[in-house]
Amino acid sequence: MLRLQQDMLTMAESKRPSPKTAIFATQLLKMAKKKLIRFADIKTMDCVFEPTIEMCLEDSFPLKGKWRKDFFKNDHPLIVELGCGKGEYAVQLGEKYSEKNFVGLDIKGARIWYGANTVRKKKLHNVAFVRTKIEFADTFFGKDEVDEIWLTFSDPQPNKPKKRLTSPWFIDRYRKFLKPGGFIHLKTDNTMLFDWTLHQINNEGYKLVECTWDLYGDMDKFSPESQEILSIRTHYETIFWEKGFDIKYCKFVIS
Repeated sequence: MLRLQQDMLTMAESKRPSPKTAIFATQLLKMAKKKLIRFADIKTMDCVFEPTIEMCLEDSFPLKGKWRKDFFKNDHPLIVELGCGKGEYAVQLGEKYSEKNFVGLDIKGARIWYGANTVRKKKLHNVAFVRTKIEFADTFFGKDEVDEIWLTFSDPQPNKPKKRLTSPWFIDRYRKFLKPGGFIHLKTDNTMLFDWTLHQINNEGYKLVECTWDLYGDMDKFSPESQEILSIRTHYETIFWEKGFDIKYCKFVIS
């Protein structure tokens, strides 16, 4: 980020930049400054955790296995949103269900800021965020600690199947903290990822509980409570849906 700022300053302050170059450089510099402000802000938020790489590698995150007892101060179910982006699901579910706890994970601090800032403004005590790579998810939760997992508009990783969040590699990590019978929810606009996931469910012997290739066209097939939950739209979902993409959804159990 510092290098980006230096490059933008060089462009903006060069002796003879073209008008377009100067405007572009100024805009990028403003964006960089805004990100830095948000990075600094999330460090002041009690609901955001930024574990070090050493903490991940040494499996020493202090709340692992203790989220309910040490952070949320209750024994309510714990739901995790992996690749949470701006945390729309974690936040809106937290607002709807005060009797449940929610934790969102994402590596993008500027995105997490949006959800965390909403948590701060609305004084929600049942929502938290961890800024980290999803590959380290099993270092933040103890055995059987998590009741449900949400995967909302995950990167489909077209050329890297192992990195898809429904790949066997990731599923093996979820097994370490998802309780037996716990649900995994996948919501996506990507046909390839959805079709591939359904094949994984079939090939690996997982139990498919619910499935639709057109969520909003099939919404009346779900219970009123499920409809309320599934109608929550993330930033990216809104973009894809407004462009005419069908939204796919499935819920499955891995054990």
